[in-house]
Amino acid sequence: MNDKGSKLWGGRFTEATDEFVEQFNASVEFDKRLYKQDILGSKVHAQMLVRIGILNSTDCDSLLRALDAIQAEIEAGSFHWDTGLEDVHMNIEARLTELVGEAGKRLHTGRSRNDQVVTDVRLYLRDAIDAIDQQLEKLQLAILSVAKQEADTIMPGFTHLQVAQVITFGHHMLAWFEMIFRDRTRLQQCRVSVNFLPLGAAALAGSSFALDRDYVAQQLHFTELCHNSLDAVSDRDFAIEFCAFGAILFAHLSRMAEELVLWTSTQFNFIELPDRFCTGSSIMPQKKNPDVPELVRGKSARVYANLFALLTLMKSQPLAYNKDNQEDKEPLFDSVDTTHDCVTVFANMLPHIKINHERLLEAAQQGYATATDLADYLVQRKVPFRDAHEVVGKTVKYAIAENKQLDQLSLQELQRFSPSIGEDVFGILSLQGSVASKNTYGGTSPKQVAIQLKLAQHRLQDFKAKQAP
Repeated sequence: MNDKGSKLWGGRFTEATDEFVEQFNASVEFDKRLYKQDILGSKVHAQMLVRIGILNSTDCDSLLRALDAIQAEIEAGSFHWDTGLEDVHMNIEARLTELVGEAGKRLHTGRSRNDQVVTDVRLYLRDAIDAIDQQLEKLQLAILSVAKQEADTIMPGFTHLQVAQVITFGHHMLAWFEMIFRDRTRLQQCRVSVNFLPLGAAALAGSSFALDRDYVAQQLHFTELCHNSLDAVSDRDFAIEFCAFGAILFAHLSRMAEELVLWTSTQFNFIELPDRFCTGSSIMPQKKNPDVPELVRGKSARVYANLFALLTLMKSQPLAYNKDNQEDKEPLFDSVDTTHDCVTVFANMLPHIKINHERLLEAAQQGYATATDLADYLVQRKVPFRDAHEVVGKTVKYAIAENKQLDQLSLQELQRFSPSIGEDVFGILSLQGSVASKNTYGGTSPKQVAIQLKLAQHRLQDFKAKQAP
């Protein structure tokens, strides 16, 4: 048993904490990553206490120096983390009191671990969001670099994983760009939700001290104060919102990963990943496994689970703070780490993929991908679309029987199915003609891809200009 007197809150208790309960209750092994935010918040809180006359400037200076020293100890690996002190806050406070004595005991005036911890988490998540957004921007730029390079590269477009129509590889990359753009928009909306200051709510009811919350918010760069003290200490919507962002992002990353896995397979052979992003087999020497996209695809499961964990954690809690909320950090931290790492590895890998142009062209020639173009051609010659659809269906059936592509059929063969077909039909039956004809805004034609590439750069610049401070 630990001496009950070693607890900073031990005055109420007549016996020490059970040793197993002490381990069970502690969170320091995972919340110690909040040390920078905890120290920063404590510095500003100390300066605010000087402003309202609780601390004198001499004590404050001693506290600030000691907090810097503690941060240096932590970063040097010499700081002793004590499970008996439960969490990051009490470990730092105990060390602070060792260094400066009575002034260290005064620092907690006007705050509680309830508002302290949620302030730390919000500060941490705000930094994490900014770091992840930088990697998402890097990923978007990588996607755009491939799209620009492959703006007129012919490839098959799929529905139901069957060849449907001809598109360009650049157009496909721009679809990925749009997914990530929406993800970044959601992430910035989450950052707005994160950037409310709870410090000053104390345990749940506010404080009897005349705390200058506006000063603290200004110093910590929070844009608003939490408006209700009960809600301030018990709200974890911002963490759920981040995990929801992560879940949607991983739906996109997983789709991208699936395509990369398919495209690198022998059956598709559309692209090759750099060796440094792949591994081999322990038994089959010929294998080159796309482990990076497979892992990203697989890690979507844990990010989805983290969202569900937080939703379940919060669903039945009465106001205000409950010990349940200690369980918010591990799923949140895991989602932060997983998201940052997966986006980073994709951003580093994508610019170096090798495109198999010949195989893409060959694949686009399979599956009668210009059939819709032939139907559109007939409609332009006043054939009702449903009739045109039937004509082309019969034409494809005939071509399959003859083992020919549509552009390999003679004019006479084509005219067997519709006299409206003329010599000019071969312009749209070619793959290049098919792609070039899709010239509506947002279409796959190389001209439209070039337009969207320029627009994408402008959108990125506008996005950065509008980002939350």
